[in-house]
Amino acid sequence: MTPAGRLQAAIDLLAALDAAPRRPADAIATDFFRGRRYIGSGDRRAVSELAWGAIRQRLRLDWHLARIGTPPTPRLVLAAHLLLAEGWTLQKLGGHFTGDRFAPSPLSPEEVSALRRLSGAKLVDPEMPEGPRLNLPDWALPGLRARFGEKLAAEAAAMEAEAPLDLRANLLRTSRESARLALSGEDIAATPTPLSPWGLRIPERKPVTGTAAFKEGLIEVQDEGSQLIALLTDARPGMRVADYCAGAAGKTLALAAAMDNRGHIVACDVSAARLEGAGRRLRRAGVSNAERHLLEPGDKWRKRRGRSFDRVLVDAPCTGSGTWRRNPDARLRTNATDLAELSAKQAVILEEASELVRPGGRLVYATCSLLPEEDEMQIERFLGRHPDFVMRPVPALWAELCPAVVCPVEGEALALSPARHGTDGFFAAVLERRP
Repeated sequence: MTPAGRLQAAIDLLAALDAAPRRPADAIATDFFRGRRYIGSGDRRAVSELAWGAIRQRLRLDWHLARIGTPPTPRLVLAAHLLLAEGWTLQKLGGHFTGDRFAPSPLSPEEVSALRRLSGAKLVDPEMPEGPRLNLPDWALPGLRARFGEKLAAEAAAMEAEAPLDLRANLLRTSRESARLALSGEDIAATPTPLSPWGLRIPERKPVTGTAAFKEGLIEVQDEGSQLIALLTDARPGMRVADYCAGAAGKTLALAAAMDNRGHIVACDVSAARLEGAGRRLRRAGVSNAERHLLEPGDKWRKRRGRSFDRVLVDAPCTGSGTWRRNPDARLRTNATDLAELSAKQAVILEEASELVRPGGRLVYATCSLLPEEDEMQIERFLGRHPDFVMRPVPALWAELCPAVVCPVEGEALALSPARHGTDGFFAAVLERRP
């Protein structure tokens, strides 16, 4: 593809994203490129970088366009991104919007006028209100201020940065060092993660799913913070464990490895499609102690299995604010209504899952959110309703489970963030049912 052709493809991708604002961008992009198989891998990467660059800065770009009274069309959003974030000139833009074959049509007089008014502006304008200045949606600011206080700007900057690629060595098939050497043999350099004893980190995105190491089940893609949640669940060989919101089973895989395939895990979810995908991952990883269970309305499974599990992990559905550096479109897709609805759903799920915990067993509540409404406030309300549960402070558990590494948090719960810990934003609280 020509550079101009890549621009047009990026405009088309942005238009597809705008047409389905509630759908995850990665799913839309997958469908977009699947329908355009003529776009080769190098061009696909270039088109994605153009579109994702604009998505990452969309809150600021929309502010600039609104200030000059111009609707944020895909053409203008991409042109404004190139002008303000990539340092293009109006002349260079005009040289790509030519109307030639596969190139974007020439800029209209209105578009040229709008871009002239933006020319010379700074992407982060001193007149911006706090939301676009920090590249954070207004609805999330109160919770993020409560979480980070004076460190909010530093955390916001970390949420803008590209996330590294974290992997978990599958101890059912290999060791962390052997997995690292296997990747090195395929020209992928990885280093041990500083906190997780199972993790490997690659500084930038690499096509690891095409490697022999991945196909043979030696590694799984999993952020280090997510690995730490599995670590704190403390699933041991011989235990009965429920992964109550298993999804595609990322944490189920880690729990099975910690249990050395001994004991029993039930991976639960409300989505049959997610559980089907989980089955493929479990087989590739060599997991033999897990079964899948579809949670359906009227299902009596929870009642039959009440108070029978040693460990119950609830990786609750949430706003995903902790993953915004990895999924920049998510900050555009969620709003205050979503936060309220998800908070109510989390409370219900927590109640349901707690019924499965045996006396002396543990309930681990986790989210990939940075917002207190989904994290500490949920735990406070739950403990207020359930005096039969007590919180187990993370530092004491960490000293037992990972004594060679200093605990990354000082408070009772695990609260990780991109700036402080170099992970996605994760929260986890470990609750124990009194004997």
